[in-house]
Amino acid sequence: MLKILLYPVSLIYGIVVYIRNNLYDYNIFKTTEFEIPVISIGNITVGGTGKTPHTEYLISLLKKHAKVATLSRGYKRKTKGFRLVETASTALEVGDESLQVKLKFPEVTVAVDENRVHGINELIKDSDNAPDAILLDDAFQHRRVTPGINILLIDYNRPIDKDKLLPVGRLRERKYQRRRANVIIYTKCPDEITPITRRIIMKDVNLRPYQSLYFTTMIYGNAKPVFPDVATDSLDLAKKRMPAILLSGVANPKPFQEYISSKTKLVDELIFGDHHNFTAKDWQKIMDTFNNHETKKPVILTTEKDAMRLREEGKLPVEVQARMFYIPLEIKFLDHEGKSFDKLIVGYVKDNRSNRELHKRTNKRSG
Repeated sequence: MLKILLYPVSLIYGIVVYIRNNLYDYNIFKTTEFEIPVISIGNITVGGTGKTPHTEYLISLLKKHAKVATLSRGYKRKTKGFRLVETASTALEVGDESLQVKLKFPEVTVAVDENRVHGINELIKDSDNAPDAILLDDAFQHRRVTPGINILLIDYNRPIDKDKLLPVGRLRERKYQRRRANVIIYTKCPDEITPITRRIIMKDVNLRPYQSLYFTTMIYGNAKPVFPDVATDSLDLAKKRMPAILLSGVANPKPFQEYISSKTKLVDELIFGDHHNFTAKDWQKIMDTFNNHETKKPVILTTEKDAMRLREEGKLPVEVQARMFYIPLEIKFLDHEGKSFDKLIVGYVKDNRSNRELHKRTNKRSG
């Protein structure tokens, strides 16, 4: 019944998005293209496609070849405007994903700004210290910037062909808008995909000559303490099926639940909304849940993104902090496709960085 009532809202939403995209397509709404290499990573659906692990993959790849910076809006932060992310920043100041990236890559410039054009201009205003390339996180719908490479992520387990526009479904815009992508990546795939499945997906995507299609899977890493200073010991989930409490505040917790269930004796679950900012009531609920199972000595297992918001000082007693661990995520390209992807990305950055440096030298000579 509720879905039926939401259909008129979805129709209106679709019309608004259609008009907006056409205004950009016909250059009525202006877009900015920068000399610096800009790569956008985003999706068509709401949350849960693995943007942050893919952004981290790109950082690891590009920092060997160029000075790279990342820019996002800093979703659910309590601040406004342009802000550089520091290792001492909090999730409330800069957003959990941005903080996660900065802590993992402290040598990389990480910034947040809801206005991406302004954010890029801030990053490049000092030409001597400007980055060689900028990664725009969650920017597929941010059409005020024209990226050099537009990467679209699609969850393998949630095909967009069978989805509907918000609020009835999870689509931010119509599926045909994937035509704006240069690279399409199906994420969260099983370890192997049969040739016939690949052909079906390629047909569904209707791949254009200028587009490349890749498949990635998620790899769970070793558990790490949320509070390293008070952690009593390391945690090896492969050794024994210990009692565990799952704590999650991500868009799609199901894969994480399945992984934790396969590695531990799951005694309880605490599920919150995506990017949930914890309240006093939530902190108390975490403590009460832990105390209810204290005789079993459980660990609390959470995602890396959630760990950024759980690190607020003074919110949890030391005995709870000592038993909290997060599971990091990495991506892996299937069938050795990573080499082709790496070559495409590095080639784009190197070529456009060279053009930019030549342009700067020419301007200096003419000045």
